[in-house]
Amino acid sequence: MSPLFIEIIGMLAAVIGTICWLPQTLKVIQTKDTKALSFWTNLLLLITVVLWFIYGIGVGSLPIIIANTAAIILVGTIVIYKIRFG
Repeated sequence: MSPLFIEIIGMLAAVIGTICWLPQTLKVIQTKDTKALSFWTNLLLLITVVLWFIYGIGVGSLPIIIANTAAIILVGTIVIYKIRFG
């Protein structure tokens, strides 16, 4: 496979993987209801995406950097709301 094709696959995976957190984050922002969400699951996911972000910088992978930057913002928002609103 060509490097360009691999990069396109990476970007597509990054977009789809990140978009999946958008509805949950928007619902949390709108309702401030986080009771059904696990704090520990979201915190561990946040730590995971931070580590993937650092890895992406280390290997110079734009799809990994972009996807995990967006995921940090989205999941970080959920964690902050979970702390603030329970």
